[in-house]
Amino acid sequence: MNLKHMQSIGRQASRCFRLSAVAANKPSQQRRYCVVLLPLAVVHCTADTKKAQYSTAAGIDMSGGDFKNAASVYEFTVKDTHGNDVSLEKYKGRVLLVVNIASKCGLTKNNYQKLTELKEKFGERGLTILNFPCNQFNSQMPESDGEAMVNVNGDDAAPLYKYLKAKQTGTLGSGLKWNFTKFLVNKEGIPVNRYAPTTDPMDIAKDIEKLL
Repeated sequence: MNLKHMQSIGRQASRCFRLSAVAANKPSQQRRYCVVLLPLAVVHCTADTKKAQYSTAAGIDMSGGDFKNAASVYEFTVKDTHGNDVSLEKYKGRVLLVVNIASKCGLTKNNYQKLTELKEKFGERGLTILNFPCNQFNSQMPESDGEAMVNVNGDDAAPLYKYLKAKQTGTLGSGLKWNFTKFLVNKEGIPVNRYAPTTDPMDIAKDIEKLL
């Protein structure tokens, strides 16, 4: 699979995530969403009773309160590309790996491949990988790709990323340095580690296994 194909699949994946809201007059109706396996082209739809192992979101809002006072990532809500809210509480009890992705970065091919390997290795055991498209680093996730973007740095950074950076600061400050910075979150929703963009996802495997 060449890089151009990988980038095309990445664009499809970011657009494919769906979450239909429960109708107000049908509280018993199950929500449905699509679990996107990057960089694979196959999309599996499952009921909300089965938690996603790999998903892509487009924007983030705080579900309530100041991010500095949040007890865990479960107090945050992500939005899919259609603006539907997805509470991170749905991933309670799972280990999370949060990654800011870009389709035209020199790190894209390796990260898409290795993140998929992590999902295949640990997904059934309780790992969920959450990807957030970001165009802040050299415009390597351009708007023309069709995805809504998330800011990870600056005053308008998403509250979830402000929280993650506050809990796990980097070597030279809390700001993210590039695409594919990775945050590892335990089953209690607490960020426990942060990895540089150049860290190979498979090098995180031993830390993930300790948390499962």
